[in-house]
Amino acid sequence: MHDLDRVSRSSPRTDIGRRVRAATRALGLEIQRLRVDVGLTQREVAGRAGIDHGFLARIETGERTPSLTSLTAIATALGGDMRVHIYPGTGPVIRDAVQASMSSALLSLLDPRWQRFVEVPVYRPVRGVIDLVLHDPVQHVIVGTEVESDLRRLEQEIRWAGQKAEALPSADLWRFSPEAGEPRISRLLVLRSTRRTRDLAREYGPLLEAAYPAAASAVLASLRSGAPWPGAGIVWCRVERGTTTILEGPPRGVVVGR
Repeated sequence: MHDLDRVSRSSPRTDIGRRVRAATRALGLEIQRLRVDVGLTQREVAGRAGIDHGFLARIETGERTPSLTSLTAIATALGGDMRVHIYPGTGPVIRDAVQASMSSALLSLLDPRWQRFVEVPVYRPVRGVIDLVLHDPVQHVIVGTEVESDLRRLEQEIRWAGQKAEALPSADLWRFSPEAGEPRISRLLVLRSTRRTRDLAREYGPLLEAAYPAAASAVLASLRSGAPWPGAGIVWCRVERGTTTILEGPPRGVVVGR
């Protein structure tokens, strides 16, 4: 009976089986993305983790599900931490409650002309999920938006956000008529104001300005009204006592976005 139960639960025809397959594929993509970000080959990661190279390759393609021991070893080899979370089964899937409140605050100030799409998967040339995608059909611009309540690896965030934005034409929402042509792709970073993020912005100001040169005031003017989209920029949020506020400009002492 137990063997039959195990087979039925793992079958792709069952709800649990489908969830397992989806989680396995997502896990493999995450491992692959982190490996590419740190510039390691599969053989290098497998060697550091003490597992077979072919096994790691099948994990990345979603063909094999690693044990917690193997997953912890892979995470360590990648210089990361491994944590397991079980999310509530009601309401929207929220990875980070603060991130969700920041997304809601941004969406609440948008002019009605902005079409908005949440958690948009992209597939090529990279696979990943963009937190928010905003489309202005009037200016014919589409904005890949990343919402970050914390930044641990700044260069990785900039690189990964740019790659996902470039992959937007592979998203299911990318259906534009030949007459209109393809929209201009831009980027937006919504960043929580914390001591850590402010220190990073001060220390790596030139890097952030090169990646997100537009002034925050110009970005907000475009989101709220018919002002022209100024290009890639950063919008800051303050989260205090359960209240999330979009700031009108960079926090005190931060030059990026002024």
